[in-house]
Amino acid sequence: MNNETTVKPDANQSRMRGSFLRLFPIVLGLLAIAVVIAWKYGLLSTPASMPPANAINIIAPYQYEGTWVFDDSKVGLVRAPFVVGVHEMIDVLVKDIPKPEAGFLLLFSAKQFPGYQKKLTWLRGHRDGNYYELDEPKMEGWICPALFKYFEEAPKELYIQAEEKSK
Repeated sequence: MNNETTVKPDANQSRMRGSFLRLFPIVLGLLAIAVVIAWKYGLLSTPASMPPANAINIIAPYQYEGTWVFDDSKVGLVRAPFVVGVHEMIDVLVKDIPKPEAGFLLLFSAKQFPGYQKKLTWLRGHRDGNYYELDEPKMEGWICPALFKYFEEAPKELYIQAEEKSK
């Protein structure tokens, strides 16, 4: 005598399982499309969307019509100017670089890095930008909102280094 009973699925359970198996790929596809659309319109933030706070950023300033400017296609900047005291800070940084007006490399980071030249210390926010003080010689300058293309918030300290561009 066999005491085991066999449970057979009824017709409703079979239909539900079949419907689920047919709908699952559709739901999964719609979810994937929604994620792609959200990513495209910047509704999803990813760790890769902003450089890590300890990254060393590099831009290549040059003079355009007497003003220090820089381009950075990665963040959509063209001839972004350095103004309100930062122009003079750059003059100090590049004093030993031959023909810096044609372009030089400017490395900057919120963390100290080997070989940095100067430290900028955050003083205050003003309008959409931030005032920083150069450590030596004491100078003050306003860094425009382009700073937020590189940092989520204004760093309390910025470490900078100017280098000659390689030929």
